[in-house]
Amino acid sequence: MKEGKENVEDSSAPLIEHLTELRQRLIYSVAAFTVAMLACFTIWKPIFNFLTLPLCKSMIQRGHQDCGLILIKLQEGFFVAISISLMGGLIIAFPIIGYQMWRFVAPGLYKSEKGAFLPFLLASPLMFFLGASFAYFVVTPLAFDFFLGFQQPGSLASGENSEAGTAGIAFQGSAQEYLSLTIKFIVAFGICFQLPVLLTLMGKAGLISSSGLKNVRKFAIVGILVLAALVTPPDVITQIILFVVVYGLYEISIF
Repeated sequence: MKEGKENVEDSSAPLIEHLTELRQRLIYSVAAFTVAMLACFTIWKPIFNFLTLPLCKSMIQRGHQDCGLILIKLQEGFFVAISISLMGGLIIAFPIIGYQMWRFVAPGLYKSEKGAFLPFLLASPLMFFLGASFAYFVVTPLAFDFFLGFQQPGSLASGENSEAGTAGIAFQGSAQEYLSLTIKFIVAFGICFQLPVLLTLMGKAGLISSSGLKNVRKFAIVGILVLAALVTPPDVITQIILFVVVYGLYEISIF
């Protein structure tokens, strides 16, 4: 009986060690995220100004004298600052969080598995950054210019560019709504740019092959079209851009 009890205690020791290690890694990750979030909260206005640059440039090109967003609710400005802090904190702290995840998982991997998995761990944030940059510098200017094109000047008297009694349609965007839309673009393209990393990793694991990806190409096209419709606003331009980008990444992954 005593020997059996000792075996149970010995077998539980590795579990306790793993839980202790997990707790330590979680504490480091949460601490890094908290510090990064607080840092972003102190500079949320410059970050917000940076995120509004595509909109302001599109508005200036369409003849607007200024670039302004409104706060519909009294507490909206605070929630804008919190949203920016959370997103910025996660992005800044991600390398530390990823490193803590790696330190927790790595001891259980063989040397060959470490060598195969580590490049993908490094490539994943790089591809997300490329996708987010593509969304910010390419997609959002095109999308915002398209949306602003539905404005029209209003007039009570007939003029050169308007008829008498024309109701004006002017953009008066909410700060929270604009931030949510911009973050949606950035996150959607950042995640979609993970496709080559995911497919290559699955290929290394023997779950898929190039011939298999070629055989299901038509199903992949349908899936990408559905994805583009779900993660982008309901306008054709951004859906087409996302489809072309993701399908191009799919073809690159085949080779």
